Amino acid sequence: MKKVILGSLAILALSMSVSCRDAADKAKSATEEAGAALENAGEELKEAGKDLEEAGEGAMDAAKEASENAMDAAEDAAETVKEAGQDGMDAAKKAGEDTMDAAKDAGNDVKKAANDAADKAAQKAEDVKKAVKH
Repeated sequence: MKKVILGSLAILALSMSVSCRDAADKAKSATEEAGAALENAGEELKEAGKDLEEAGEGAMDAAKEASENAMDAAEDAAETVKEAGQDGMDAAKKAGEDTMDAAKDAGNDVKKAANDAADKAAQKAEDVKKAVKH
């Protein structure tokens, strides 16, 4: 019976030895897979960081361009207002000059009419004077 017990113990020891090796192999394999997964996750995080950086740069460029466009539009608007003001001043000056010319012409017409009337009155007075003498 001793032989049977010793044989059983030997078989038991041998099966435990095989089980420990399998467990060690499985643990090593799982550790390697976990390391590969962590490395892959690190690469993906690195790529995501690059994508975020590029997106941030794109947003900054878009904001800069929008700001420049707004400044250009403001400058254009200011120039348009300035031109409109100058056009208004030129039109007012021209209207003033036209009014002065028209007033001058009217004054000349009145002066001529007054002179003509005075000449006619003087002529009538001369005619009356001659008629009275004769």
